[in-house]
Amino acid sequence: MSVKILGKGKKVALKRRHARIRKRISGTPELPRLVVTRSNRHMVAQIVDDTKGITLVSESTLMNDFKGFEGTKTEAAHKVGEMIAKKALDAGITAVVFDRGGNKYHGRVAAVADGAREGGLAL
Repeated sequence: MSVKILGKGKKVALKRRHARIRKRISGTPELPRLVVTRSNRHMVAQIVDDTKGITLVSESTLMNDFKGFEGTKTEAAHKVGEMIAKKALDAGITAVVFDRGGNKYHGRVAAVADGAREGGLAL
């Protein structure tokens, strides 16, 4: 995967970092990839099998489970991690490879990973 991303700015730097990470990380049927996408308001987590190109499990703060959620964005991200771990275990997935999506492993991205570990996933 040779992606040439030129230019300046936060979005371009994010895409460049993500491309650099994806050169090394790939999801397999035995060890799928846990992808974390962060926006200013929401968190999305998906477990992906890259060999087939399909999403196995997904969870986000946009889903109905979060309708009445009151708390900080970091607490919501932690809950997303716990819920994706529960769905993954129900689907028979016990271990994943963590893909931070070009973001720093800090704050809400780390909260998703911590929640997934507490939920029973091996990262």
